[in-house]
Amino acid sequence: MIGELIADRYELEDRLGSGGMSTVRRATDRVLERTVAVKVLAEHLSDDEKFVARFRREALAVAKLVHPNIVQIYDTGVDRGRHFIVMEYVEGRSGAQLLQSQGTLKPVISVEIAAQSCSGLEYAHKQGIVHRDVKPGNLLIIGGPAGGDSEMTVKIADFGIARAAEQTRLTQVGSVVGTAAYLSPEQSRGDEATPVSDVYSLGVVTYQLLTGRLPYEGNSLAELAMRRENERPLPPSSYDADIPEALSAAVLKALESDPADRYSDAIDLAGGLRKGLSGIAPVGSEAATRVVDRRPTGPTRVAAGANPPTPAAPVPAAAPRPRRRPTPAPLAAPQRAASRSERGRSGFSRLMRVVGGLLLMALIAGIVALVILLATDAGQSTGISEYIESEINDQLDSLIDFVRDRME
Repeated sequence: MIGELIADRYELEDRLGSGGMSTVRRATDRVLERTVAVKVLAEHLSDDEKFVARFRREALAVAKLVHPNIVQIYDTGVDRGRHFIVMEYVEGRSGAQLLQSQGTLKPVISVEIAAQSCSGLEYAHKQGIVHRDVKPGNLLIIGGPAGGDSEMTVKIADFGIARAAEQTRLTQVGSVVGTAAYLSPEQSRGDEATPVSDVYSLGVVTYQLLTGRLPYEGNSLAELAMRRENERPLPPSSYDADIPEALSAAVLKALESDPADRYSDAIDLAGGLRKGLSGIAPVGSEAATRVVDRRPTGPTRVAAGANPPTPAAPVPAAAPRPRRRPTPAPLAAPQRAASRSERGRSGFSRLMRVVGGLLLMALIAGIVALVILLATDAGQSTGISEYIESEINDQLDSLIDFVRDRME
């Protein structure tokens, strides 16, 4: 309610936004006499002791993040059963509000928003904190398209809440806290979020800023997962010819399903987007392999400022000479002979390998027979001895016949 005090210090004013987890209000800090934003958690979350404990730990961790592209947290506490966070007040509009009012943003503006977001994310990642819920509503924009000012500042909001909610009873099987369309494939599978998960989410945001559309749409996480597995998003340049193809390729690289195929970190993504805006596509992408200069060229070109080559003086025609019969190449016949010789050696080599194999088989058969004779009483039996001897002789006769057939 307007005029209500939180912790006998923060006087609540008009509402800035609300969602399923919290309500954000503008407020006045009576102690420091400055405008702040107060986020009050929903009542059903305040009743979850595990969530509250994690939420407070995350709020304390995020409060240590001091960066121009991250919304600063000033205070946190509980008042009459309501848990709250006091944050820096950002007088601007969110990315979601800009999309709602303008539909799309120019490539240069979209890249600048993404690049500044990358700066804040990289700083948080180095502190061991992953956002987990990067989306247009959590990017607050001051100036630029939001305020008509040439200078623009982007601040990322809502660090900590997504992580606190991930491991509570609120997270059911098959669902993940956050807006499904912006979740990375690994988050949708329930895996642990990593810095490259934030890279994917920011890639989705950049795609939407450029085109006004999401790369994948679906009514459930399962449908989104199926589309990610079986489809590839259309390049942003297919929606707007003013979007450089190199920039399209950079955005699509951030949207790769395999984390190893994406940009390695947020700073790498920012560099890829800026290069894409200037026409330099990521290495290995389709746009990077296209030929830029398609103009026909001659076999040689004269460098600018160089003296053109002096044409050679015409050579007088020589007197006709009697025609002679061409001499056959002397190496042709020896080459053919050598080829036949090599084929002969190759065939003989194969034959010897076959013979060697058969001899080895006969030798093994003889050894086996000898072992049987020595190790058993079979050697005492004339019938068995004669049978084994007959078998060995048959094997040798077959080997001799085989060799004779091949040698003829």
